[in-house]
Amino acid sequence: MVLFEKRKRLRPRRPESSKRRGNTLNTVDYEALAQFRYRLRLFLAFSDMKAKNAGITSQQYQALLAVKGFSSQTPMVVGELSRLLLIKHHTTVELVDRMVKLGLLQRTVDVHDRRRVLVTLTKRGQLLLQRVAAIHFKHLGSSSRMLRKVSKLLGSV
Repeated sequence: MVLFEKRKRLRPRRPESSKRRGNTLNTVDYEALAQFRYRLRLFLAFSDMKAKNAGITSQQYQALLAVKGFSSQTPMVVGELSRLLLIKHHTTVELVDRMVKLGLLQRTVDVHDRRRVLVTLTKRGQLLLQRVAAIHFKHLGSSSRMLRKVSKLLGSV
């Protein structure tokens, strides 16, 4: 199955009147949303494949990225991680348990509030994230022109 074949460039046509009235969407708006959803699905499929190739699940990659990206000043709290991943707290606890067993995350109890569990990346987790994130960043860079176009179109919505 080829996920990323070259496709005919999809360009929204601009009708004479591309102005929106109230909440009414026009053809350009629908085309922009469709283009955005398509590009998003392509990126997510790419991301899933690269995470799997690295030996982790997509959700584990997302967790590593969230911990690294949103906890530069203070360690991540499990509840915050569940909010960022859009999953239930008990599901996040199970995910963290599996990632601790894999040596990707380290769990510690907050010394100031023993009810809070803090999550940080291990050295192994940092190295794996760095490798997979670099591939993602490079891929996004190659898609940046199209992303800017889609973003510009969506900015008018």
